[in-house]
Amino acid sequence: MVVGEFVSKPAHILLLPTAFGFLTGFFLCGYSMIVNDIYDLEVDRVNQPERPLPSGRLSVQGAVRLSLLMLLAGVAFTVLSLNAVAVAIALLFALLSWLYSAKAKKAGLAGNLIVASSLAIPFIYGGVIGNGSIFSSLLLMMAFTSFFAGVGREIVKAMADVEGDQKRGIRSVAMVRGMGAAAASGAALFLAAVLTSWLPLALGLANEIYLVGVVVPDAIFLYLAASIVRNRDPSNAHRVKRIALMGMLTGLLVFIGGAL
Repeated sequence: MVVGEFVSKPAHILLLPTAFGFLTGFFLCGYSMIVNDIYDLEVDRVNQPERPLPSGRLSVQGAVRLSLLMLLAGVAFTVLSLNAVAVAIALLFALLSWLYSAKAKKAGLAGNLIVASSLAIPFIYGGVIGNGSIFSSLLLMMAFTSFFAGVGREIVKAMADVEGDQKRGIRSVAMVRGMGAAAASGAALFLAAVLTSWLPLALGLANEIYLVGVVVPDAIFLYLAASIVRNRDPSNAHRVKRIALMGMLTGLLVFIGGAL
């Protein structure tokens, strides 16, 4: 969110709206994690019994109350921003978070798309907080790049979890179409992220810092695309999903540099 606001208005970040935006994201992310733990309780009883809910340190009723408090706090802080579009985005994110845990996770690709959307939404939200617009070309490209990288990572991540997903009935791309199709899909989405990352330069929206810096995350994702196609083993998929996070973090820094 802060990166999106900086890119939309790098000359000055307004302290109060930035704080409200950060707190909105913090509380809504907390809400989504608690909701996910509630729906995953039976699985966690087997796989992660030390977690608060399966261990009994927190009751389901307590978790529901805490999630509602987190939700109300997140909505309250976005209302304080006095921006109707920001409120709508925050409510949409909250709805998608519940939908993912309640329904879409087991649907496989639909869940992947929701997770990737949650990675892209903060950029748009930051732009709204920064200048009241969701139509900043650079912000939209950031969001699309993040979205493609996020979907690719989620598909590859499911390749590493095929054994557990089979037991839980999750219809991931790897489960439904096979490891080969999942590897090809993940690689194609990594390549899509690389291509969209060059659009700011092609359209003259980024500077020399971006030109030099974008090579690093793009090299990471090109390597990961080649790696997952060559080796579709779950252990390699686990490694690829972990390295992809490094590429995404590097990409954030490059977008900031490109907006200076």
